[in-house]
Amino acid sequence: MNNSELMKNETVKVLAEGRELVWINPKKREAPYADGLMKGSFGLGIKNMEEAEERLKRFAPLIKKLFPETEESGGIIESPLTELDAGAWLNPEKAPEERQKAAGRVFLKRDSDLAVAGSVKARGGIYEVLKHSEELALNAGILKGEDDDYTKLSASSSRDFFGRHKMQVGSTGNLGVSIGIMSAALGYKAIVHMSSDAKQWKKDYLRAHGVEVVEYDGDYGAAVEQGRRESELDPMSYFVDDENSRDLFLGYSVAAFRLLPQLREAGVQVDKEHPLFVYIPCGVGGAPGGIAFGLKELFGDGVHIFFVEPTEAPCMLLGMASGLHNGISVQDIGLSGKTHADGLAVGRASGFVGRIMEPLLSGEMTICDKKLYDYLRKLRDTDGIFIEPSACAAFEGIRAFAESGEMAEYLKTS
Repeated sequence: MNNSELMKNETVKVLAEGRELVWINPKKREAPYADGLMKGSFGLGIKNMEEAEERLKRFAPLIKKLFPETEESGGIIESPLTELDAGAWLNPEKAPEERQKAAGRVFLKRDSDLAVAGSVKARGGIYEVLKHSEELALNAGILKGEDDDYTKLSASSSRDFFGRHKMQVGSTGNLGVSIGIMSAALGYKAIVHMSSDAKQWKKDYLRAHGVEVVEYDGDYGAAVEQGRRESELDPMSYFVDDENSRDLFLGYSVAAFRLLPQLREAGVQVDKEHPLFVYIPCGVGGAPGGIAFGLKELFGDGVHIFFVEPTEAPCMLLGMASGLHNGISVQDIGLSGKTHADGLAVGRASGFVGRIMEPLLSGEMTICDKKLYDYLRKLRDTDGIFIEPSACAAFEGIRAFAESGEMAEYLKTS
């Protein structure tokens, strides 16, 4: 598809102009699981999620031993769910009671507080490292079976074994922290290929934990491509592929199991008559895609999921709206791909995730960088919570829900 044909697509045209928009997914299907769509097309279902959850439970004693900060949670890496002042996020000219009614109850799933890695990437990233380590240990006879004592993987002999292997990943920052810290803790030679968007403190943090950081002048795609190439040349190296990994995807999906009891404790019922709207910042798509998949598996049509991306790096929206998925980058339509939301600074989306999201995702919003800091300050001032600019993108969903015409139309037909 040439550029003139692309610009006939109104959504692509708005994206190319760097304007904010609300996009409703025309390919979303009602009750997508009723006809076996996911299981038939991608071989994924709730059984895979349950297997991932069980694996994390098997590793919990080891996690508790390696990371004392997880002692209280028994080695389960989880974050709190905090209710916020809903009205604070909407037009201040409206009366507080009007704003509260328009927004509904608003909760923040604080994955920025996840132990070990301090971001949503702690879910999928740590899970994939553990899954690969389990496979290596079982094949080598270090673990005698899934009912063995997994704390033995912290022994010096196990660390020596893992030390003969490499773990590599390409990252804008947070996935690299997740993979690097967990891999180094087990004894791997951990190598993180980081794009120019990655914050210096994340590079310094990794190096302080014994992780090798390779820096690139290019964007996320360049870091991933080089990391993948170098890993393929070494038979003792394993590459965590954020663009195509089913294991990462399923690790992220476990978030749905963890959220369910938290919602119940907050008195939140989720079904078609009591819908849950979820807004997730999106970069390449792995974390938000896995979470979305897990939530749809549990709640079906009771949950409506929207991704939020920066106006300069809306790679998932561009891929879905054009139908080209990973066959197009934001640079192809004249955008820079640069944003203060470093975790979302991705030019080309995961085609694997984009195609899974086609029948599931309700839509997307884009947000300019300035608003990220407005939301960051507001959260700090109203609730005393500090999160990265990338995470603040999600708050644009609350505003769009209450104030945009596109969402009003969506609500009429949902």
